Amino acid sequence: MSSAALLRDLLLALSALVGLCYMYQSLYLILPFFKKRAPARPETPAPARRYAVLIAARNEREVLPYLLDSIRAQTYPAALITPFVLADNCTDDTAALARARGAVVYERRDTRHVGKGYALQALLEHIRADGGWDRFDAFLVFDADNLLAPDYIRQMDRAFDRGYPALCGYRGSKNFMDNWITAGYGLWYLHDCVHLNASRQRLGVTCACTGTGFGFTRALLEQMGGWPFHTLVEDIEFDTWCAVHGVRMGYCADAVIYDEQPLTLRQSWVQRTRWVQGGVQVSFKYAGALLRGLFQGSARDRWGCFENLTLTLYGYGSCALTGILAMLAALLAAGPAGVIRCLAVSGIGMYMGLLAVGVLTMLREHSRIPGSARRKALCCATFPLFMLTYIPVALCALFSKFQWQPVRHTVAVGLDAVPMAAGRR
Repeated sequence: MSSAALLRDLLLALSALVGLCYMYQSLYLILPFFKKRAPARPETPAPARRYAVLIAARNEREVLPYLLDSIRAQTYPAALITPFVLADNCTDDTAALARARGAVVYERRDTRHVGKGYALQALLEHIRADGGWDRFDAFLVFDADNLLAPDYIRQMDRAFDRGYPALCGYRGSKNFMDNWITAGYGLWYLHDCVHLNASRQRLGVTCACTGTGFGFTRALLEQMGGWPFHTLVEDIEFDTWCAVHGVRMGYCADAVIYDEQPLTLRQSWVQRTRWVQGGVQVSFKYAGALLRGLFQGSARDRWGCFENLTLTLYGYGSCALTGILAMLAALLAAGPAGVIRCLAVSGIGMYMGLLAVGVLTMLREHSRIPGSARRKALCCATFPLFMLTYIPVALCALFSKFQWQPVRHTVAVGLDAVPMAAGRR
């Protein structure tokens, strides 16, 4: 067999494997458009669950007060909610402002163990030392730039009543229409919610949190032994830990938060570099556990491990390897012109596929997304370009130093100034 034939057969086999690994995403895209009869809701008992709200903040004086105000404005009984803030290596008056808004505040000075994972661990250790975790029934995690819809905690409480050990909510954007970058982020997070998590919830498999706006019970916290997730993407590590331990995370579409998206490509580059590097860390750390999980436990548990493998380094690496082999095959078959044609066809295919994701997301959530029809169409058109910038980001991230870098938040507004929140009312 010639080298060209061998390469062709290998490419076909790898392409078929990648197709099988990602075919389920097509089901996730269309399933939410088929209405499901909502089950009759049992009568909601009087609120009794006690919540600790966990916020790690680093120089967040501009936005943190608005988050704490939105927590105070919750329709859930205020006596059952305690906001905790960990002022992490702050050089401003974040701690003082948080205390003035009624939060229990701790301060941390540690330039060696840097990142949100370490901050959450320190915050939970303070809570345990100053009264114990058993004062609370569940814990909710937010970033300082978040804003909560007034019924967020009440909706999460109703979802916890269904027995989930962990939950994630619906993630909107404070500044969706500021530019093509914020719109790209906003559409992707909505896709995560209304396609990925909504479909997972409907199929009865575990969902995934996207960085903020999630919660877990005290029982799960004790099972984890605190917050042992210290990679650059502690949220993905938490999702992966849940998958390999058979913990089913639920999705509460009615629990809505809004967060700030980076305004510039430079800010976005820094943030997504950390995400890529953190994804590599998680991929290597949990590789063995995920592979073992494919062959043990219930079908639901095995599916959770399968999804985590396809959505980390191994799945994306297989896609990249397929692309490289395709270009080699094109080079052998038609020289440099074949490579150019291969790149053009691949680029157009990726653009059209991502455009379909953006359009379906926009159609699903158009009533919540602010702006004219023209601006929404433009958001869909630029969404693939935003997503394709992940390619150079990933290439640079793999060859740069792994480190956590904060992203500054400056959209300091209350819920009444968030256009997406107006679309929900």
